Amino acid sequence: MINGRTLIQLARLSLLAGTLAPIAAARAETPPAASPARQQADQLATQIVAKMTLEEKLGQLVNVAPAIPRLKIPAYNWWTESLHGAMGSVPTTNFPEPIGLAASFDAPLVHDVAGAISVEVRALHTLGRQTGELGRIGTGLDTWSPNINIFRDPRWGRGQETYGEDPFLTARIGVAFVEGMQGANPDLPNVIATPKHFAVHSGPESTRHKANVFVSQHDLEDTYLPAFRAALVEAKAQSVMCAYNRIDGQPACASYDLLKDHLRGAWNFRGYVVSDCDAVKDISDNHRYAPDAATGVAAAVRAGVDNECHTATLGPNPPPLWHRYKEALDRHLITEADVDRALVRLLAARYRTGDLPGLRTDAPVPVSAIGTPEHQALALKATEQSLVLLKNDGVLPLKANQRIAVIGPLADATRVLRGNYSSPASAPPISVLDGLRRTFPAAQITYAPAGESMTDGDPIPSSVLQTSDGKEGLTARFYNALPGALGHSGTPMKVAATPVVTAIAPGLSNGDADMSRVDEDHRVVWSGFFVPPETGSYRVGLAGWQNGKLSFDGQPLVEFIDAPWGSLPKLKTLKLEKGKRYPIEVSADAHGSTGVGLIWKRVSDAPAADLRAAAANADVIVAVVGLTSDLEGEESPVERPGFAGGDKTTLDLPADQQELLRLAKATGKPLVVVAMNGSPINLSWEKQNAGAILEAWYPGQSGGLAVGKVLSGQTNPSGKLPLTFYKSLADLPPFDDYAMAGRTYRYFAGTPVYPFGHGLSFTQFAFAPLKVSPATEASEKGLRVTTQVRNTGQRAGDEVVQLYLDFPKAPGTPRVALRGFQRVSLAPGEAKEVTFALSPRDLSSVTPQGVHTVLAGNYTVSVGSGQPGTGVPSRSATFRVGKAASLPK
Repeated sequence: MINGRTLIQLARLSLLAGTLAPIAAARAETPPAASPARQQADQLATQIVAKMTLEEKLGQLVNVAPAIPRLKIPAYNWWTESLHGAMGSVPTTNFPEPIGLAASFDAPLVHDVAGAISVEVRALHTLGRQTGELGRIGTGLDTWSPNINIFRDPRWGRGQETYGEDPFLTARIGVAFVEGMQGANPDLPNVIATPKHFAVHSGPESTRHKANVFVSQHDLEDTYLPAFRAALVEAKAQSVMCAYNRIDGQPACASYDLLKDHLRGAWNFRGYVVSDCDAVKDISDNHRYAPDAATGVAAAVRAGVDNECHTATLGPNPPPLWHRYKEALDRHLITEADVDRALVRLLAARYRTGDLPGLRTDAPVPVSAIGTPEHQALALKATEQSLVLLKNDGVLPLKANQRIAVIGPLADATRVLRGNYSSPASAPPISVLDGLRRTFPAAQITYAPAGESMTDGDPIPSSVLQTSDGKEGLTARFYNALPGALGHSGTPMKVAATPVVTAIAPGLSNGDADMSRVDEDHRVVWSGFFVPPETGSYRVGLAGWQNGKLSFDGQPLVEFIDAPWGSLPKLKTLKLEKGKRYPIEVSADAHGSTGVGLIWKRVSDAPAADLRAAAANADVIVAVVGLTSDLEGEESPVERPGFAGGDKTTLDLPADQQELLRLAKATGKPLVVVAMNGSPINLSWEKQNAGAILEAWYPGQSGGLAVGKVLSGQTNPSGKLPLTFYKSLADLPPFDDYAMAGRTYRYFAGTPVYPFGHGLSFTQFAFAPLKVSPATEASEKGLRVTTQVRNTGQRAGDEVVQLYLDFPKAPGTPRVALRGFQRVSLAPGEAKEVTFALSPRDLSSVTPQGVHTVLAGNYTVSVGSGQPGTGVPSRSATFRVGKAASLPK
């Protein structure tokens, strides 16, 4: 209860600890009892686990859980991915890469995106039941998303999967994704969300299986854990994935601090824990934390890991992984009660999603719910909001009838749109070149292909493929493997002489094949003709991993032999004639699904001359440059200039792109740079020399259309950077130093090329003076900060209103920190009131000892178009906290 005197003091902007101290006690109290739905699920799971034999129990502990027919338990594969779109055997909706979703600064939008993905995941589960494919990857009703690790260093190739460098932004976007994925009732989730990778996991990729990360208690609580706390405590995610690395000597998947003290203790987590793939194996094999495999699995189980992902389940003849658990039991390293506890959590989750009958009565989501027009429209909307206008000296928006020269190796690219962790099949992707042609129907657009580049390689569209009888696509034939003839390294499997299924496929896919007749281990042979749309030079080849070979015009062209995950495409350059039918055949061995794709790229033999010729008759040049998720991404064998093992070794664009931009500048024509990338790149040259810069990330299936709509002015850009764009790696600490000092906008003391939160518009916004007042509701609401934002320009547009706090000077406080954001849509001249409610946790910082504390002293709150002090419209006010107060973990 707040007394009158306290209200008066709050009105004077002095927040007393007497208001805050009771909050800590209230949040640490005993959690409420489980809901009836959860209790019933636990009871059903307990009953069915009691009927299992020991061998049946142990088989359920890994990601591929075999069927138990006598108990009517179908096979289940816990490995389901949907980072920014469901990944399955049919085309699904591909949304922007998570770093682009974060750039929208729009939590309600991300909630809707996750909801759409959730529908498609459930529809894929329906498809799995219809085709008899339950037990294969991508058919489960859980998903290993979102990735809410902090993108602390721009070198990390996998940072594109995250929501950026800020814990507050990551927490709010992560909460939105989890709630959208799981639905309104987390006790009966539509799809179980799995925030990952818990915790302190953010590169380098090359050492992730053995790295021992040392991190201070301050950085752990201030940077690495807040988003996980929000996703698990607030959004009630029902699963969490533990990481590969060690933290202060203890593997994340055997960490009592993380899995017991924080997760099960302070946060009252009631769901299940799944390991990252091979993270349990790493406990003994790479970390040497345990002397052998049995001790390693025991360490994980005793810490609280319920389900182990193991990559041996991907290949032929997987070993009996349950034997390690049996040995751990025989040696009394774990008990059968430990196993039962894990299985009750896992089976209860399957009851609560409806995978197992007895609790839910809702109808299955039909397969027709995948890729609906509504989902396609949402993907375009999300991409439009993700685009960040970094610079504009007046060249944008382009005029409808301008002559536009389009250059750059990514101008006509489509693979780059998808980013990583995305389904190979989605709605027809729209390149930037195609998007410009659609949005500028009256313009004269000239495209100048680039030379060969390491960013080359796009899926070959079915429009240039023909079957032997002239139909669009290729003929796919599926041959089941012969028993005991699955092959080994360098030796192909032996298959039946007659295909069990023959179908027409748009590319290297299943087409309309009835996969119920195709075994897990099989070979696919696609055959037909390649018909070039123009005469010229083409790079043709394969992308992917595992095994595959391509013959072209009757001759072997390229081959994959046991290619590891993340391998770069293999391409060869051919001179081809327009309209000629070139015979083509691709074969690939599959263990569940094939890992290869048929790719191409039109290239120029004289790119500099072609660029100058295109520019000569143009009013403006649009250069599309950047990276691809083949170069930056998850642990990979990639070794190229600027890239190593999935990470970057420089912030600079590839050398061929730098030269292309210099050639474009030398023409004297206005230059618009469109960048596609998943991480910060050095744009200092572009900032000095280009007329406009648009950051497009890996924008999803409709990326090119969204870019065209922004460049044409049909869409007003509104995205903001969720990352700091630095000039050089020399400005940063070493990559493998996990201390946050000198990193991200909160602790970086230098001058970035573009700061976190930056993003321009085609209109202008202004802010009224701030009103800072006590909350009118319960005491835990803290403060209210209110302003009015007005569109003072001539165009309608969205503004992302950002609130930052500057704390009393004390050890552990950041330079400044985001503590609120709201997207506001305004017509020209329109004004709206925007209010932020700051909780005590929002007001808190973290002491060097790792304690969340509302410090006593003077605070500055700033609200505007970006960070205070960066030259953007902003308003500030001060308030005072009279006495310090601590908060729980």
